[in-house]
Amino acid sequence: MSGVTPEAEIALFLRRLKWTAVTVAALWVTWVLAPILTPFVVALMLAWLGDPLVDRLEAAGRSRNTAVILVFVLMVLLLALALLILVPMIERQIVTLLAVLPQGQQWLITTALPWLEQKTGLELISWLDPQRLVEWARSHWQQAGGVAAAFFGYLSRSGFAMVAWAVNIVLLPVLAFYFLRDWDKLVERVASLIPRDHIATATRLARESNDVLAAFIRGQIVVMIALGIVYAAGLSLAGLNLGLLIGLVAGLISFIPYLGATTGIVLAVLAALVQAQGVDLQLLVMVAVVFTLGQLLESYVLTPRIVGDKIGLHPVAVIFAVMAGGQLFGFLGMLLALPAAAVINVLLRYAHERYRQSELYAGQGPAIVLDSYVDTSADVAVTLKDVEQK
Repeated sequence: MSGVTPEAEIALFLRRLKWTAVTVAALWVTWVLAPILTPFVVALMLAWLGDPLVDRLEAAGRSRNTAVILVFVLMVLLLALALLILVPMIERQIVTLLAVLPQGQQWLITTALPWLEQKTGLELISWLDPQRLVEWARSHWQQAGGVAAAFFGYLSRSGFAMVAWAVNIVLLPVLAFYFLRDWDKLVERVASLIPRDHIATATRLARESNDVLAAFIRGQIVVMIALGIVYAAGLSLAGLNLGLLIGLVAGLISFIPYLGATTGIVLAVLAALVQAQGVDLQLLVMVAVVFTLGQLLESYVLTPRIVGDKIGLHPVAVIFAVMAGGQLFGFLGMLLALPAAAVINVLLRYAHERYRQSELYAGQGPAIVLDSYVDTSADVAVTLKDVEQK
């Protein structure tokens, strides 16, 4: 018989119902305010990344404000240096891309599509005839009008989105500075809200979550930069005109398992086919070698040594987290997907630990413990021999 009274059970149920309602309300508010929360979340992440260095400068004898200013200036200088190096290179790659677009269109019409028609039996080139496109639009003018309205509506929304992005970029350094300056106060205020009888558990989970996030975010940033450099340099040395742009794109999206390499391979193969106006076997082999070496470097050197095994997130869980976050909260959800998944993974490990210690797992009956097996055949043989001698 359980010693819990019905009144206590009702109180426990109402308390859990209250916290469930609070959680649902918080998620709803986050979903509604997702477009304006993005700069705040990015600023919080930057403050979290810079706080350990600020703490080290404080330990060296500098004041909090001085340490924050030094770290903030360092972050701005690193960003400016990256822009000074990358922007001219990317600009040249975009000019190269625009220059090869007519060449790519010609190759598509004269080589790729005829080959596909021969292999599949489908009529593809005829759909690119302008007269046929006009006739198709006339026969579907109502649908075309709806598509046009939706397109222009999207453009208008995109204009407002561009203005919002510009405002967010201006706000980001200001928010990051204040969050970095008051980071310790924010942590103390959050800690003061935790019930005292749960402070030890909350502290443990917060420390484990911080270790997981540090191992993932800081490590993954280094891995992304390293892979971007490897892919960009390798493809450029292989002779691919758009190698720098494709390599940087593949490196930046490599935080999603296999997506960076897959996207890079597809884009590099298409760029190689257009560049060579056909199949250049040597160039395709070099592309394959570059991405193979990049994957081996990531799997056996970068990820084990930099990220480590503290995260414990399966690649399927990473892909699901990013897709679910983007579906629920847009760009903000994609931004928070992997950190949230890492923290949820810590909470699940704690829940599994509590479950293994609960009565539900162990049961309420007396445990039956079997003695370990001991080989007594030698003792029995000696005893029988003594009996025979007597």
